[in-house]
Amino acid sequence: MHEAHGVVLAHQTVFAGRIFSIHADRVRLPNGREATMEVVRHHGSVVLLPMPDPDHLILVRQYRYAIDQWIWELAAGSLDPGEEPEAAAARECQEEIGLVAGRLEPLGRFFPTPGYCDEVMTFYKLTELAAPTAGSPVVAADADEDLRVQSFPVEEVCRLIRGGEVVDLKTVVGVGLLGEAAL
Repeated sequence: MHEAHGVVLAHQTVFAGRIFSIHADRVRLPNGREATMEVVRHHGSVVLLPMPDPDHLILVRQYRYAIDQWIWELAAGSLDPGEEPEAAAARECQEEIGLVAGRLEPLGRFFPTPGYCDEVMTFYKLTELAAPTAGSPVVAADADEDLRVQSFPVEEVCRLIRGGEVVDLKTVVGVGLLGEAAL
């Protein structure tokens, strides 16, 4: 069965920034009604599950201005325009936790907020972690990042989630992707 899609009747860019843009589109919806839809357009992102061994997971603690809190979360980052998710995951691993992943295993792709944003998050399990070698490209942290990196037993991360100490949804989803035994 073929489902109908929306048709854009008019398009306006409200904001264009470094990470995302905001659009107000006049749309004819599949049910025939017209509506103005405000949409955040995003290049996509990667979420990292760096595992130095099968029982440990590396989290980062960072300040999130939007919620005015320091939180523990999985390392993540936005894709550069045209960048492939796997390349972004490798880059972000070195940039945020200072390690190079020997193996990247895709775990899934999800839309975190499809009601108003087209961002897709691609989750990767990263293993065979090692310090960068002399031949590795130098990758610097973003200017707005102040990260504390720590390895936790997966069991402890699950306790932090259940106890409400980890409040970041991408981290909860990522840990869930490790398998039901993790949670």
